[in-house]
Amino acid sequence: MITIIAGTNRPDSRARRIADIYATLLREQQVTYQLLDLVELPADVSVSALYDNTGRHDDFNRLADMAAAADKLVLVVPEYNCSYPGVLKTFIDGLPYPGGIRGKKAALIGLGTGAQGGLLALSHLTDVLMYLGTAVLPTRVRLPFIDQHLTKDGKLTNPFYQQLLEEQAAQLLAF
Repeated sequence: MITIIAGTNRPDSRARRIADIYATLLREQQVTYQLLDLVELPADVSVSALYDNTGRHDDFNRLADMAAAADKLVLVVPEYNCSYPGVLKTFIDGLPYPGGIRGKKAALIGLGTGAQGGLLALSHLTDVLMYLGTAVLPTRVRLPFIDQHLTKDGKLTNPFYQQLLEEQAAQLLAF
């Protein structure tokens, strides 16, 4: 099973739209997947589900279980302030350690409105995932100027971006 994570809690995010596109690619390959959208995180996650409260928040636990159930993960990560969203780090920090996502394989997709396409976000996230024992697929897709190439209804207007996602999905299945 593959869990696709929309890596921000922003409502109607571009990350979710790209996650939906990726889900379509997996569905076309008849691959079992699930979508984990961080918009579903409890609003008080940083005080209700971490540290002394680990394992005590049912809504957080449901999302953590989705990550744990996966053999492979796809993380769709917007770039926020030259890194990945703090809410994604909070989610990762709330996962059981050393378990959680240890031993899993992950594909990363970076989104940015600038020319780098989330390069620094993917670099930072790769370091964290490797520390946690999650193998990262070397093909990390970066989608620069995403605001110019993704419509409000979730269509990519740049065929090359679609090709990159298709190629990465094929590599993830073989990974």
